[in-house]
Amino acid sequence: MKVAYIDQYKETFGVQPICDVLAETDAPIAPSTYYASRTRPPSARSLRDEELTWEIRRIHEANYGVYGARKVHAALVREGFEVARCTVERLMRAAGRAPRVAQRVLSRPPRSGTTSGRARRSAAH
Repeated sequence: MKVAYIDQYKETFGVQPICDVLAETDAPIAPSTYYASRTRPPSARSLRDEELTWEIRRIHEANYGVYGARKVHAALVREGFEVARCTVERLMRAAGRAPRVAQRVLSRPPRSGTTSGRARRSAAH
């Protein structure tokens, strides 16, 4: 996040001045850390997350966007992916893939003027 911020403003202000200002906040970063992060290859987790996010999107869209993390996880396992459900939940949140919530349709309107069973039982005693 800090690296992206520096990338956004480095042409205007330069890396060192931005790092000097960030050093006075709760988010300090040294210029050497910034440059090291730019040359570092992506981590295994980020590469796996990218692959899984694509698969999650595919499964989610193939099922009309109604599958939640539990069903997407089950579909991934059926297809041979070894992945934890909490990982699927995290990646779905990050990708903005929440299931569509169906509107609840009542088969009949609620009865008016009646009391619940609990209220009837307590009134009888």
